[in-house]
Amino acid sequence: MQLGQIRFEKTVIAAIVEGGKVRPIPGHRLIDLIRRAEAEGVTLAKLAGGLASRLAEDARLLLPIDPPEVWACGCTYEMSASFRDAEHGTREGMYAYVYREPRPEIFFKGTARVCVGPGQPVGIRPDSRFTAPEPELAVVLGRDGAILGYTLCNDVSAWDIERENPLYLPQSKMYDACCALGPVIVTADEISDPYNLQMTCTITRGDSLLFSGEVSTSKLHRKLEELVEYLRRGNRFPSGTVLSTGTGIIVTEEAALAEGDVVSITIPEIGTLSNPAAIV
Repeated sequence: MQLGQIRFEKTVIAAIVEGGKVRPIPGHRLIDLIRRAEAEGVTLAKLAGGLASRLAEDARLLLPIDPPEVWACGCTYEMSASFRDAEHGTREGMYAYVYREPRPEIFFKGTARVCVGPGQPVGIRPDSRFTAPEPELAVVLGRDGAILGYTLCNDVSAWDIERENPLYLPQSKMYDACCALGPVIVTADEISDPYNLQMTCTITRGDSLLFSGEVSTSKLHRKLEELVEYLRRGNRFPSGTVLSTGTGIIVTEEAALAEGDVVSITIPEIGTLSNPAAIV
């Protein structure tokens, strides 16, 4: 089942997304559905199916969930680790170390405040000359760490700030409109093999294709359950938390985002998350 959020009678509610149309679920945001499903001991898909309107209609998809927390992982693809080590010229291979060692890199990305949905602008820091998209598969988690669904994440990052000093990572990663999610959340039962998904990313500037890249999630170095297990250590996150699993598509400085560029990330089983870029 595909779930999203729409504006309905001047409020934001959840909806089932089917064939380009939606079936509204009045009185519930997606986070409300998740909490209610957990309280009632039913699956998210079953609860949504029972509450949704039978009448399908047209509506614009919004941010599919208002996540109480968003966390993100780094160095989960070999290409990402080797590229960053080359950038930093680190003799010891700091990023390669994280890639190969048991403990993954996990950092706090923000809350719903810094998230945008399909079609909304992602942010370019005004003090950055090299802000780039990071296309990632993300999971939506229940309070016990169960993977409830999958979505796309654009972990937008000011790479030049992190390159200046790794201790600047929070400033590189966390700022207004630094995280795009969507276009929908696909419930976990709909994706039988999350390690067999083909992801593509393009950046267009006007009528020109500025960048194109792709990767298979089969290249993901760590199991999703392993990443979730580390996130849970000493960290009781709330239901509806999103964990983004790292990028395997590297955008080079020649394709640094400029205002008006459009980033499109696609996994066919989930859809396309498309966002213009704007200086925040």
